[in-house]
Amino acid sequence: MTAKNDGTGGMEAATNRGRWAFAALLGGNIVLSVGALLVRLADTGPVASGFWRMAIALPFLALLAWRETGGRMPPRAAIGIAMAAGIFFALDLAAWHLGILRTKVANATLFGNCASLLLVMWGIFLARTLPRGWQAFAVLLAFAGSALLMGQSYELAPAYLAGDLLSLLAGVFYTFYVILMQRVRGELAAWTTLGLASAATLPILLGSALALGEIVVPQNWTPLIVLALSSQVVGQGLLIWALPRFSPLVIGLTLLVQPAIAALAGWLMFGERLTAIDVIGGLMVGAALVLIRLPNRRAAPI
Repeated sequence: MTAKNDGTGGMEAATNRGRWAFAALLGGNIVLSVGALLVRLADTGPVASGFWRMAIALPFLALLAWRETGGRMPPRAAIGIAMAAGIFFALDLAAWHLGILRTKVANATLFGNCASLLLVMWGIFLARTLPRGWQAFAVLLAFAGSALLMGQSYELAPAYLAGDLLSLLAGVFYTFYVILMQRVRGELAAWTTLGLASAATLPILLGSALALGEIVVPQNWTPLIVLALSSQVVGQGLLIWALPRFSPLVIGLTLLVQPAIAALAGWLMFGERLTAIDVIGGLMVGAALVLIRLPNRRAAPI
C-alpha cells in the first residue's frame, strides 16, 4: 500500500533550501568583512584597488554567467537594472575604499554598514508594518550589539572626519545597490546579475582612479587577486544568490556580521583593541541572527 504524500516532504525540502540560503547569506558577509584589510594591504590607490577587484573577477563571473544562461542574452530591461546597480556599487567602492585609508578600520566598517539600518527601514516601509515579536526583539538586539561592538573601537576625531563621511556615503550607495540587485534577481540568475553589475563598475572606477592621480598598476598582485576572488566572486556571489530568498529586514541584519568580523580582524592584524564588551556585542548580533528566523520556522522559511 502506497503512503499518501501529505506535503511534509515538500515543506522539509523548502526548509533545507532556506537553511542553505541563510548559510550563504552569512557566509557571503563573513567573506566580505575582510575586504577592508586587503584594501589596506594593496600597493595601488584605494579606488584602483576597487577597479582591480572587478577586473580580475570579471572573467570568472563572465564564464559562470555564460554557463548559467547557455549564451542567451538576458532581457534588456533586466540588463539596465543590473547595470544601474553596478553604478551604485562603483560609487560605493570608490567612497568606501577612500574612507578606509582616512579612518580606522572600525570606523570605516561601522559607517559603511549604515546600509544595515537603511535596509531594515526599507523592509519596514515595504511591509507597511513594524516588526513584531521575535523579529522586533532581534532588530533591537542586533543594533544594540552592534553599538556595543563598535563603541569600544570607534574613535571620533577631526583627523577621521573625511574618512567617516566617505564611509557613510558608501553605505548609502550600497543600500541602493542591494535593493536594485534584489529586484533584478527575480528576472536574472545570480552569476549573470553579478557579472553585468561588475562590468558596469569598471569605467567608473578606472576613470576615478586616474582622475585622482592614483597608482593603478601594482607591484604586488597578491592582495588584489585575493580581494577579487574572495570579495567579488565568493562573497558577492553568495550574497547575490541568496538575495531573492529573504526580506530586506533579514538582509540588513545579516550585514551586521561584517562589523563583528572586521573588529576581530582589526584586533588581530592592526592591534585595534578588542574587549569583553566587544565580545558581548558580537554574541548579541549572533543571537539576533538566530532569533530573526524563529517566526517562520512553523511556516514557510524566510
